[in-house]
Amino acid sequence: MSNIAEGFERGGRREFHQFLSIAKGSLAEVRSLVHHSFDAGLVDQRTYRELVELCCETSRVVAGLRRSVDPRTDLKGKS
Repeated sequence: MSNIAEGFERGGRREFHQFLSIAKGSLAEVRSLVHHSFDAGLVDQRTYRELVELCCETSRVVAGLRRSVDPRTDLKGKS
């Protein structure tokens, strides 16, 4: 969330797009930590599955937002 906020506040599509990319990378890190937590026995299987699905869903949402602000496309979404 902080990466998205920082990128948005910078005011340009290119920087916002870049920070959304960073946010997607951070989501991958969180998903990795969820896997490690499950492997270490810190979360049960149900919680693990829920957390992984939330990470994946959030990643899809960020990916869609990232596509919508791609600096290589005009405001109508055409390349």
